[in-house]
Amino acid sequence: MKVRIKRIDKALPLPEYKTEGAVAFDFASRIEIKIAPRAIAYAPLNVVIEPPEGFMLLIAARSSLHKKGLMLANSVAIMDRDFCGDEDEYYAVLYNFSDTEASVSRGERIAQGIFKEYKKAEWEETDTMKNPSRGGFGTTGSL
Repeated sequence: MKVRIKRIDKALPLPEYKTEGAVAFDFASRIEIKIAPRAIAYAPLNVVIEPPEGFMLLIAARSSLHKKGLMLANSVAIMDRDFCGDEDEYYAVLYNFSDTEASVSRGERIAQGIFKEYKKAEWEETDTMKNPSRGGFGTTGSL
């Protein structure tokens, strides 16, 4: 699948799949960032990407991000197909959940992306559903 991509800083590499079996490719921070305890920072990911027709891009944390006391503040990011203008650089919204300052180095891999095919829904409104109610949110038990 060919995908159009623009790098903001060409000194940093394109995102890449690190192993033959990798499902997602890695994003690196374009700049060095210091993040205060319990604070949020925005890490520019150095790319603008145009997903192909019928695809969106999902950005998730790399599994090692928590070792730095960081997580993605929005859990995952869903990048729309039409967010791909020249100024539409992707960002990772980082939250420092630790009690100490955290840092991200320029070029450090902090997030990963995966292309997902999607279909849009056409709503069919109804006054009743076919299935019986299960008893509300959280009714299947705690474990």
